[in-house]
Parts: sequence; C-alpha cells; structure tokens
Amino acid sequence: MKNTYTISDHLKFIIPSLLGVFLFMTPVGSGDGLTIPIAVLAGRLQEALADQLSAIMMVIIILTAVLTVIAKIIGPSAFGKTPFFHGLFYTSTFWTITRILAAVFAVMVFFRLGPEAIHSDVTGQLLLGDLLHVLFAVFLFAGLFLPLLMNYGLLDFFGTLMTKVMRPLFRLPGRSSIDSLASWIGDGTIGVLMTSKQYEEGYYTKREAAVIGTTFSVVSITFTLVIFAEMDLGNMFIPFYLTVIAAGFIAALIMPRIPPLSKKADTYVTESSEGIEEEIPAGYNSFTFGYKKALDRASKQNSIYKFFKEGGQNILDMWMGVAPIVMAFGLIALIIAEYTPVFGWLGLPFIPLLELMQVPYAQEASETMLIGFADMFLPAIIGASIEAEITRFIIGALSVTQLIYMSEVGGLLLGSKVPVSLKDLFIIFLLRTLITLPIITLIAHMIF
Repeated sequence: MKNTYTISDHLKFIIPSLLGVFLFMTPVGSGDGLTIPIAVLAGRLQEALADQLSAIMMVIIILTAVLTVIAKIIGPSAFGKTPFFHGLFYTSTFWTITRILAAVFAVMVFFRLGPEAIHSDVTGQLLLGDLLHVLFAVFLFAGLFLPLLMNYGLLDFFGTLMTKVMRPLFRLPGRSSIDSLASWIGDGTIGVLMTSKQYEEGYYTKREAAVIGTTFSVVSITFTLVIFAEMDLGNMFIPFYLTVIAAGFIAALIMPRIPPLSKKADTYVTESSEGIEEEIPAGYNSFTFGYKKALDRASKQNSIYKFFKEGGQNILDMWMGVAPIVMAFGLIALIIAEYTPVFGWLGLPFIPLLELMQVPYAQEASETMLIGFADMFLPAIIGASIEAEITRFIIGALSVTQLIYMSEVGGLLLGSKVPVSLKDLFIIFLLRTLITLPIITLIAHMIF
C-alpha cells in the first residue's frame, strides 16, 4: 500500500474534486435566479441549437435502434472487442423492441405522421420538442464532467467519512454510502450496478443489497435538474432540492425498518461470503483514512484521454440508454393520460388526501401520483401544465423521491442479482409515495 504521496497526488485529488463540486453542486446566479453551472451551460446550448435539437434527438434514437437490432442479429459476440458498446447495444428482446418502437415514434412525431394522438403538442411534440431537448443538453455536460467527481477520490473520501453514520441510521455498511453518492452525483443506474456487483462479490447481504438498490440508488442531480426545468419553477432549485433531500432522508430512515425490505434475509449470496471489515486501521481516523484512500485513487489517474473517453461513454450511455426509453414509454403513457381516463381512475384515492393537505388542483395532481412507476419524467410532463406553482413543486419533488421507475432503475433492479421482485418494487414505490408526499407538501406550504 502506498504511504508516501507527492504534491502532484494531492493536487490530483483536490483540484478535479473542487472543480466537480463547483460544476455540479455550487449555486450560481442566472437570469432566473440560482442554479448550478451545469444547468447554465445546458441552457445556453439549448438556445444555440433550438431549431436542430428535435432532429438530432430523432437521429440518436434511430441510430440506437439500428445498432441494437444489428447487435441482436449478431448475438452475444456483438461488439465483442468493445465491451462498452456491447453492453449498450446488446440488450434483451424487451428492450430491443422498446428501442425500435421509440425510433418509429420519433419519426412519426418529427414528420407528424399517423394519428394525431402520437404527434400532438401535448404528447409527441412535448417529448421530442421539449423534454428531449433538455435531456440532450444536460446529459452532454453532466456526462462529460462526471469523471471529475467519480475518478479522483471524492467518493472514496466521503464514503469513509460516512462509515459511522450508515450503520446506526440505515442499518447498512459504511461502503454503501459510496453507492448512494455515485447515484446522487451520477445516475441511479450507477448505484444499482455498483450494488449488484458488490452483492455478487459477497460484500452485502440480501437485505443490504435490496435496501441499497431500492433506497439509496437515488435520483441524480442531473435528473433532478431535468425535472425541475420541466416544472418551470424559476429560481426555486435550491429549496426544491433541499426538499427532495429532506423527504428522501426520512424515507431512507423508515424503509429499511418495514416490510418488504425488513423481511429480506441477512444472508450472503454464497456461504463463503463474510462481508467486509469496516474497521479503520490503527493510526488513522475517519478523515485521515478517507483522505488516504482518496489519494490512492487520485494517484492512479494519469490519462487525459481516459478522462474524455469515460466522459464520452457517459454521454452516449445517457443519450442512447435513456432517450429511447423516455420516447417509447413516455409517449404511450402520455397518450393514455391525455386520451383515456386510466390515470384519473388510479389517482382517485389520492384526491381526498391531497384535498386534506390543501393542495391546489388536487384532481389534476392526483393523476400524477402513480404514473411515475412507469417513468420518472411522466409526472413532470403531465403536471407541468397545472397553474399552481406549489402543486408543480409538490409533483416534481414527489416524482424524484418515489425513486422506483420501471423505465430505468426498476427495470435494472429486476435484471440484476439484487433480490427484489416486481411486486416488491411496486409496494416500495407506494410506500415511498405515502411517506414522502406529506413531508413534501408540508415543506411546500412553508415555502409558498
């Protein structure tokens, strides 16, 4: 183990980490009030490419579908020389069909072909001409600069500092905070993948893996920013995000202590697994050991090419992995929401609850309560037209804290080794809704 470090090692940790914290977490002034630098960059790019972004996103979705079909035809050896592209394009039959459907929808919407329900201003045009513009710009900058936070020791540093917090509060090992930080900073899918891998390697029990995957694979700053922009809440990002953190924290305290998560077995995937020792070595405290681990990590980063390569892969993963799912599931759900009473029926039980909590436009808001199980963006898309700002605030924050949406995190959990079923995920989604809705509403009434 390396015990002596150069000034260069210290600077490799400090400078990229501070730059990452500035870009992703530091409030800065803009025309609409406080936001973060990534959002400022994304907004300027959207303005510059406003007339081209719909076509660009259509091409990205079509290209994703074509390459996915090619990979499916070739089989497991597809793109074998490049594991990243193999993982991106060689998917299950279900996700292959989803991407093909997304490509068909994108063409129909862009050229206004077929039934009006597909390409109307409140369905397809809303997705391709609005939401996907935001996704393109935010994912570009967030994906590019994400390695600043992931690769230079910041996660290792905070993960060690959190060791004494995670066990008493959340009944989890300290290293799980790294999964949560990776999700928060990068993407919920990163947290799920990290959790699944560590569970398979014997670092987490079945209960720990299920709790981390469903409770701590949190919605990233990036996605939260997209939801916030869609809800058109002006200069409210800081109180909005603090509300999300408060509600998510309380849910994280409660969820591991109630079924179905509390009923999961505290056994490892194999009998030989014994977890991992969490003790801090003699001569260190949490801060110094965390700083040492950060330096160990940072000292290995010597390639600018690797930085931009990983950033580029993040961008493609977000564009090609997320956009087709949003286009396919989003459009189907919007058509159902706009042209059928289905979500109205599903939301009926929430109307008395929302009225009791004095939420304006309770009936309209009720239609967004359960639609987030399909995709996290849908409550924001449907709720964006509600006139009351407080109601949009509540819907947007709730959609972020519900956490389990099948278009990404939920689907990934079902496809991973993490021991949760579809029934478990839906129950967890409902419980998170019932826990976080009153908290968010209370804070919203205090703010507005």
